[in-house]
Amino acid sequence: MGALMLQGTGSDVGKSVLVAGLCRAFANRGLRVLPFKPQNMSNNAAVTVDGGEIGRAQALQALACRAEPHTDMNPVLLKPQADHTSQLIVHGRVRGTLGGGNFRAKRGTLLPEVLESWARLRAQCDIVVVEGAGSPAEINLRAGDIANMGFARAANVPVVLVGDIDRGGVIAAIVGTRAVLDPTDAVMIQGFIINKFRGDSALFEDGYRQIEALAGWRGFGVVPWLAASARLPSEDAVVLERHARHAAGTIRIACPILPRIANFDDLDPLKAESAVQLVMVPPGQPIPADCALVVLPGSKATIADMAAMRQQGWDIDILAHHRRGGRILGICGGYQMLGRRILDPHGIEGPDRAIDGLGLLDVETVLTQDKALRRVRGQALGQPFEGYEMHMGETAGPDCSRPFAMIDDGRTDGACSANGQVMGSYVHGALGGTALRGALLAALGVDSDGADHAASVDAALDAIAEGLETHLDVDALLACAQGATRI
Repeated sequence: MGALMLQGTGSDVGKSVLVAGLCRAFANRGLRVLPFKPQNMSNNAAVTVDGGEIGRAQALQALACRAEPHTDMNPVLLKPQADHTSQLIVHGRVRGTLGGGNFRAKRGTLLPEVLESWARLRAQCDIVVVEGAGSPAEINLRAGDIANMGFARAANVPVVLVGDIDRGGVIAAIVGTRAVLDPTDAVMIQGFIINKFRGDSALFEDGYRQIEALAGWRGFGVVPWLAASARLPSEDAVVLERHARHAAGTIRIACPILPRIANFDDLDPLKAESAVQLVMVPPGQPIPADCALVVLPGSKATIADMAAMRQQGWDIDILAHHRRGGRILGICGGYQMLGRRILDPHGIEGPDRAIDGLGLLDVETVLTQDKALRRVRGQALGQPFEGYEMHMGETAGPDCSRPFAMIDDGRTDGACSANGQVMGSYVHGALGGTALRGALLAALGVDSDGADHAASVDAALDAIAEGLETHLDVDALLACAQGATRI
């Protein structure tokens, strides 16, 4: 049994991709590997084999391990929503809503449940690769911590610190982390990795050795900017505005970046199509008038995001697009926004109990306290698909008599306008299927490349694993992991 934890000098240093790459590298060596993240904060989530939800990054890491995603891989998940609150998910199920201060007070009490999941995973595999959250250098958050050193010390897991050289200041970031850590935390760190290096890494040799000397930790290698990582789904919505526009295509598909956008990886298969220019529209910018399709994405707080859409004037852009005959697809929260009204009688999302939708579908949504979490298969646009549902709400109305999809268990999903111009669905991930994506693009007047999106992601994981084998001392990392003492 072994374990290794990657922590970062900050957020967005590439921990998720490195964990996925190491999971695949170890799996390719014939080891039984599983991923683990004690606490995550993300509105991008996936439905697990045991009927719960975990962060999308951990589902990707499970794929890297060639394992089914399970709620034990991410026992605590925070999903930010309106009014500075987050939905608390424990072992895959909703346990309530917390404010930032309340969670800081409560999180320490969740450690026993985190360790329960940890023990179950450890019993099933040869090695667990663990991802931290944020940075252990945030010493103001150390008391009650379950995400970084609090977990590492409780589970006695060796830690490797990841620094991002692309953002600059990596020497100070790593050495500074060593300087502020409590000595009993610092002793858990076995070394460091430099990530996202561009150019000739030999030029950083002096800096690398200076980090080793000043921090007293060994280096495990310098990872270059791995192009294959762009083919992986992103977990953090920060990347959307950073990469708002993509390469030119025959048609434009536009998606507004809502403040509480969720599961935006639904659009990744469209982004990969050569005929498509996917435009992620940031706040302050109009939705392009020449787009063929507007996609309204998932949302963690539909009422708040509907209000934000009006504040941005995107509702005017969408209605004008509709009058011009443009097509519109709403997914999950986006589907709810297409209806006449959204009601929240239990105050699930916050103090605002109702809002008018865009009125492009003759349906109405009532948010419910029960959360639908299930994997589904069915037929839509005459083609088979697979995906998953993850929503708190029931939608009904005359347009539901024209469902978007027929589910294999006999249920219907979503709604369509009488002319098929407007479509809404609760199913995430359906566009990953080649057949359904091809049918949607054909309706827009272009051909699909026919690429297998899942195969592309899997190939990217292999490419990343190969890159890590080349640029990291993977043997030393494995030896470090296998030296971990099991509690």
